[in-house]
Amino acid sequence: MEFDFLPNLPKSNLDDRTFKELVDECVLRIPRYCPEWTNYNPSDPGITLIELFAWLTDQMLLRFNQVPRRNYVTFLEMLGMRLQPPVPAHTEVTLYLSAALANRYQIPSGAEVATERTEAEEAIIFSTDSPLLIGVPRVRHFLTSETLEVQPRLLRDRFANLWTQDDSGYWSGREQYVFEELPQVGNCFYFVFEPGEPLDGNVISLMLQGEPAGSTGINPDHPPRRWEAWDGQTWQPVLLRESDDGTRGFSFEEVAQQQETGGVREASVVLHMPLQWPSTYFSTYQGRWLRCVYTQPLVGQSGYQRSPELMGISARAIGGTVRASQCTQIRDELLGESSGTPGQIFKLQSESILPRQEGEHIVVTPPMGLPQIWQEVNDFSASGPEDRHYTIDSLTGEVQFGPVVRESSQLRQQIELRSQVQMQGHTPDPLELAAVETLERQYGMVPPRGAVIRMAAYRTGGGQRGNVQAHAIRILKTAIPYVVSVINHRPALNGANAESLEEAVIRVPKLLRTRNRAVTPEDFETLTLQASRGVARAYCPVAHGAASEAGVVNLLVVPKADTRQIARGEGIDPYQLALSDGLRQEVMTYLNERRLLGIQIRLQAPEYVGVAVQTEVGLEPAYNNPQAQQEILSGLQVKLYRFLNPLTGGPEGTGWGFGAPVYRSDIIGLFQQTPGVRYLGTVLLFELRRQGQNWTRTLATDGMIDPGPLGLICSWSNRYLRSSHAISLVT
Repeated sequence: MEFDFLPNLPKSNLDDRTFKELVDECVLRIPRYCPEWTNYNPSDPGITLIELFAWLTDQMLLRFNQVPRRNYVTFLEMLGMRLQPPVPAHTEVTLYLSAALANRYQIPSGAEVATERTEAEEAIIFSTDSPLLIGVPRVRHFLTSETLEVQPRLLRDRFANLWTQDDSGYWSGREQYVFEELPQVGNCFYFVFEPGEPLDGNVISLMLQGEPAGSTGINPDHPPRRWEAWDGQTWQPVLLRESDDGTRGFSFEEVAQQQETGGVREASVVLHMPLQWPSTYFSTYQGRWLRCVYTQPLVGQSGYQRSPELMGISARAIGGTVRASQCTQIRDELLGESSGTPGQIFKLQSESILPRQEGEHIVVTPPMGLPQIWQEVNDFSASGPEDRHYTIDSLTGEVQFGPVVRESSQLRQQIELRSQVQMQGHTPDPLELAAVETLERQYGMVPPRGAVIRMAAYRTGGGQRGNVQAHAIRILKTAIPYVVSVINHRPALNGANAESLEEAVIRVPKLLRTRNRAVTPEDFETLTLQASRGVARAYCPVAHGAASEAGVVNLLVVPKADTRQIARGEGIDPYQLALSDGLRQEVMTYLNERRLLGIQIRLQAPEYVGVAVQTEVGLEPAYNNPQAQQEILSGLQVKLYRFLNPLTGGPEGTGWGFGAPVYRSDIIGLFQQTPGVRYLGTVLLFELRRQGQNWTRTLATDGMIDPGPLGLICSWSNRYLRSSHAISLVT
């Protein structure tokens, strides 16, 4: 291992002889010790033996002039450095009920769900992070508006004196337009739900009644509308799939299992509400807000020729969504009995222990005594003999209690005498310091002999394998009444493996330079990486002039993602590089304890700009084989996904630079390094930028793509967005 990051201080060279000098010295000694040996040619077997032993000696001298790796590791241990444990992946799982319930229903936290087990891979277990409360939704107001506003003000109540509600919460009455009689883009209508009912993260099925509206003129397969819910800050989309809209854009045509009475048809719209769906005041109405907006039709499609009408509305909760982490919770594990000796070590049955939460601690039950809750500490430096402290090695699962340390009394006397000099002006007598006595000091309390030691609860898991794809979690490990199925509609993110020694070697010198305080931009970057193993890169740009804000630190964070997708020719989707709420909170909590007073940290993700490459390649005649040609083309695509990547991209393979543009010459230089490629055709670069919820794809006419000062280049495979790289073969 080479430590290139260490300063180039003067080093003593214990032996500066080179390999050539060792060989020459041995050859000069031949006439003295073996006069009959006269052939010194390199082909002589004796010279070969001399070169071999000179090479071995040279390797030994190289070792003499270096600090061994074992010593460096010892230095890290003396500084109190530990390898960081793995980080669990996080996702959101949706639990669906077998039927809507008449009363509120709570699913406790810690419910386990998992991926399917196969012959090649074990099941990956996730546990819910918090309880899930499924309420009984009731529509309180039905409002319409001519214009689209972030905070609606001009609203018209469609329920007033026209509709009635029965005991089950079903509203019915005269036909009501959902948009204006002559619909315009931007028309919208709102459903306001009862504010006192807990509906955060609930899956709500809206049952709507209306007449077949074929004359509205829309394409039922692509209706020009979107469903959104107010999460307290923005309007979030809540319709996951078009198939969840049983009304097909309020046309009520060809509805599967539809119910029809007197020409009135009934169909449901399944909506997945945000995890935070607070009660809000808009205009004079209070409740949880849901809206449907008339949007611009797709190219070649027509909009609403007349407004659809509703004659009945009801709502029911059929499930809920909750955050989950890749971990397994273990409760009430017996560690053993105390022997009453200091420094006892116990081993948990599992390794990779996740950071402890409330309720996860050691319980010590003395003989004939009551159970005692002990406190976990990082180390015993500040622990006294009466402090009930212990430490846990998160990587190995070892639990240690307070040790006894032998120390000389002279050190303590010197400290006391110096304090006397400072306080009283007393000059210490050298004879007072002559006697040296060895004392024993107990750091932390020792569990009494015979005490039973238990771990109340802990969680184990984590690692990059937890970054599963969407719809991979389908198995209920915990039997939950009324729950019939589970699924994750989004992939799991931010899982990371345990820290390796090489990573710690790079991290520790930077951490020592920060002094555990965030002052300079480099300090913020280093401490952000230290805050969580789920952070892959951090960048703190320095703003100048009008772009700078006093007291505000902008921090761009790139989470860790599953890089195995690159080898499969898929790249990394920007959604997998999104900042999860858990990771954001973890980093902010860590930095807030170390920042200067008055400094505001603005944590955000970079603006990811996609790059799609289209080109033609010609291969050497030696590769005139279909299988070999396909392997080269696949290899070129993998190279592009790896090169144009926030984690593995760039010339050094450490991630594409923040704000660094990509040029056509970069792609040409990359292809020239591939064996078998003889020439390239025209190289076209296509730029993909996010606009709202959609992506736009444009051709880079000047041969380069600039992501902007806070942007980051990435590439991924998506046939709908046409973000994949297209490499064709020229014969």
